[in-house]
Amino acid sequence: MKIKLRHNTMMRVIFGSILFIVIPGVFFLLAWPLVGWKIAIVLPALIWSVVVYGFFFGWRHIVVRSATCRSRLLPSSFDGYRVLQLSDIHIGTFLRNRKFVDKLVDVVNAQSADLVVFTGDMVNVSAEELIPFQHALRQIQGRDGVYSIMGNHDYCEYGEDKSRRNVARNQHVLQYMEEKMGWHLLMNEHVMIARGREDAIALIGVENSSRPPFPDYGDLPKAMQGLHEGTFKILLSHDPSHWRREVLRQTDIALTLSGHTHAGQLRIGKFSPARWAYNEWGGKYVEDGSMLHVSLGVGGTVPFRLGAWPEVNVITLRKKE
Repeated sequence: MKIKLRHNTMMRVIFGSILFIVIPGVFFLLAWPLVGWKIAIVLPALIWSVVVYGFFFGWRHIVVRSATCRSRLLPSSFDGYRVLQLSDIHIGTFLRNRKFVDKLVDVVNAQSADLVVFTGDMVNVSAEELIPFQHALRQIQGRDGVYSIMGNHDYCEYGEDKSRRNVARNQHVLQYMEEKMGWHLLMNEHVMIARGREDAIALIGVENSSRPPFPDYGDLPKAMQGLHEGTFKILLSHDPSHWRREVLRQTDIALTLSGHTHAGQLRIGKFSPARWAYNEWGGKYVEDGSMLHVSLGVGGTVPFRLGAWPEVNVITLRKKE
């Protein structure tokens, strides 16, 4: 556990230095020649005040956001079906703030969703981070179960011991613990969710599918093997860039659920630094009859959120006539 706490402390020092020193310093140096130091110092003071809010309060502010997916492929018996999406918990960040996870579980269960899905990044660097939270997360319920996939952090390749043996051990332990919690981890595979004798939708889960420097273990063709064209399909894929690379206009997947970006954990209006790295970084995107929903997630390797509040997402499926 000491390694995880050391990792968390290091990330907080780096992130805090950027927010408290680098960014305010740059604004001060740019404004000083124009307005003088007495006025220029106001900018760093304002930045410090909002950063302090993000560090002490913003990461606790859980919000519930709703979206609707409309599709002609949806069976009538699933009209109104509610899918709750969680993403990017990064649970090791809350080792000293366990009440936050209890609050998250209460918020999730209060939605009474038909299906709960988790789109990756359960931990930061080690499967052991999950141990203190297994009982709490086991309480999460969905009428048709709880399903999850792996995010880039879940391969535990960011720890101090990067040996193949240690990484493999962490992955197996994490998979075991999620299954013990009653979560069904989808590893390049799919399950069918039925209503009655005839109607069913497909839930597809791929391993992390990204471009370097992130790991790429996803195999969408394997995950879809045996599925019929025209079946309403929901894809769980951690990295939203996967949508344009392999899903959009190449499959008939109606809904893709992703996370990964956190919106940079900073959002001001429609701006987020995540837009510099991702075309689709937060919220709902619809193109050519396919919908992508990117959750801003719950946590991060640093407990900081400003504007990009930790969120629980409820997506309602509607039959499009």
